[in-house]
Amino acid sequence: MLKRITIVLVLPFFFFGCKQKSDKVTHKHTNALINETSPYLLQHAHNPVNWEAWHPEVLERAQKEDKPLLISIGYAACHWCHVMEKECFEDEEVAQMMNENFINIKIDREERPDVDQIYMDAIQMMSGNGGWPLNIVALPDGRPFWGATYVPKDNWVKSLQQLTELYKNDKARVTQYATDLASGIHAINLVENAKDSDLYTLEQLDVAVANWSQYFDSFLGGYKRAPKFMMPNNWDFLLHYATANDKPELLEQVNTTLRRMAYGGVYDHVGGGFSRYAVDTTWHVPHFEKMLYDNGQLSSLYAKAYAVTKNEMYKEVVDETLAFVQEELWDENGGFYSSLDADSLNEEGELEEGAYYVWTKEQLTQLLGEDYSIFEAYYNINSYGLWEEGNYVLIKDKPDEEIAEKFNISVAELKTKMDSARKILKEERAKRSKPRLDDKILTSWNGLMLKGLVDAYRYLGNDAYLDMALKNAKFIETEMIKEDHSLFRNHKEGKSSINGFLEDYASVIEAYLALYEVTFDEKWLNHSKKLLDYTKVHFMDKESGMFFFTSDEDHSLIRRSIETNDNVISASNSIMAKNLLKFHKLYPDEGYGDIAKQMVINVQKDFDTSAQGFANWLHVVLYENQNFYEIALVGENYKTLGKEVASTYLPNSILVGSKQEGNLELLENRYVDGETYAYVCIEGTCKLPVTSSDKVLEQIKSFR
Repeated sequence: MLKRITIVLVLPFFFFGCKQKSDKVTHKHTNALINETSPYLLQHAHNPVNWEAWHPEVLERAQKEDKPLLISIGYAACHWCHVMEKECFEDEEVAQMMNENFINIKIDREERPDVDQIYMDAIQMMSGNGGWPLNIVALPDGRPFWGATYVPKDNWVKSLQQLTELYKNDKARVTQYATDLASGIHAINLVENAKDSDLYTLEQLDVAVANWSQYFDSFLGGYKRAPKFMMPNNWDFLLHYATANDKPELLEQVNTTLRRMAYGGVYDHVGGGFSRYAVDTTWHVPHFEKMLYDNGQLSSLYAKAYAVTKNEMYKEVVDETLAFVQEELWDENGGFYSSLDADSLNEEGELEEGAYYVWTKEQLTQLLGEDYSIFEAYYNINSYGLWEEGNYVLIKDKPDEEIAEKFNISVAELKTKMDSARKILKEERAKRSKPRLDDKILTSWNGLMLKGLVDAYRYLGNDAYLDMALKNAKFIETEMIKEDHSLFRNHKEGKSSINGFLEDYASVIEAYLALYEVTFDEKWLNHSKKLLDYTKVHFMDKESGMFFFTSDEDHSLIRRSIETNDNVISASNSIMAKNLLKFHKLYPDEGYGDIAKQMVINVQKDFDTSAQGFANWLHVVLYENQNFYEIALVGENYKTLGKEVASTYLPNSILVGSKQEGNLELLENRYVDGETYAYVCIEGTCKLPVTSSDKVLEQIKSFR
């Protein structure tokens, strides 16, 4: 019976968007979630279910009362989470059953990715699928024995009745199943220390990329599948690999992907910024929620691509994306909010996915007047751009030159007309009900956004982006870093309540190091190093050589996870490996490089067949197998020279600078009165000093 009831309707996560329901004026019920800060948890604070947040004392009470846990995990932008809330968790009869038989715990997966990881592995082991809402029933100690995603009310009630009877009448069997499942959850996350293996070679990497490239969509960009996620770490690595190894066909694939994503409906042509993914192969119809982490990573990617290609469209994408982020996700304290919902109120006052973003032909005709015909051709207000029920999602499929020629106008005139049209639409759209904002601030996502701002400043040269970056960096410094150099995970309305996870440390370490490279302010380098050293003490698994996702100072779960696979966000361990390799160049005697190299060796067995799932790791393979340049700038004009050097795309380099002698070994004994010198070095061995960025690039070429 146990195996039969574990297979309940489980729907793939990538088809489900996100919405939030309107606030109620009066509340018949209030539960313990009213004391939380997460917008997602607060949405459930007035359910008749006696929800509680994930706290050790709640688990302790469950064990005392011998009640199984009912754990429901979701997030503020999750459409099916709210469908299930409406159907099940707002129903008083369903709530009564849940309250009588379970300890009910609600979790915001974005606040507690550590818990989500474990139970997502559990449901995938039980059913082969996963998604959100993620509903788990577990023993009082947290070991799961049943799971499902979205479940309609009738099935939910039947399942809970069966589970209640099973727990009361055959607890031994349930316990044994949970014990076996917990062993499996441990086993699938083990990483062996492959200490006797050699590092992946360039020849092996060439084969892995060739295998990977079979899945490319050479016409529409991305991969030959739907839905299409942007996967910025994939194209970031391929940009590095293509430029470092003279692979024009791969660079073309990167450019095709970036162009098609920017042409697509997944990009907001009116307000800037990217939605989370496209449900089709053409990048046309998005899941309309906008996530901070996507827009941070894509800002970085497009800025780097601009540095390589000087394609003005890439610069426009960065500018428009960062304008969106500043307008919609920027808190006055310097932090960035998490997301905008997919759904908003339509004209009938009902929540509808995409209602804020789509247009009818009648609306566009009325708003744009004589420029409508050009707009129609430019953004495909035709069968190609049609979504559903007469609604259009704007999508380009032709370059500006082709449209301009068709209407016998200049490209400049076309741009002026389209800028004017988009301005009109943005003003009109502002009158609509806006998607709800998830205004919690997450450290790791802020780290990704900070890195995006730094790269935008570095490669586009816009000082406003550095100003934003510095304000965000100071916010993290003052609000998220504790006195012992540990981090908070979350922040809202002046309150932080959850300790940071490895992804928080990894992303902030990377962002602060990047900020140092464009400012040469050693404060950011020192913060970065202290955070790195903290992770070595509190997160490192000395047996495997990897880093746990959770600190040794946090409450123990079923396991301490080790995250290795790069997904829409790079794995925390892959970011750490890159960080460690770069810190090795600055502090060669501290063993950082040995740790980074061993981490890559431990996971490289999967590179041959799954390179796209380890894309961020592959940077380190290039760092280790090709020249990596330490560029030291010393003298009165070190910042000016540094800005010139930094604007060139040099992924296999690190930049340090000071006015006179600096505290880093690379800066020692370099100062010459009255001169500003640049030193290009490999592992501390340097060429003769030069005085211009052109000479720096010449020396780098001569090293090859």
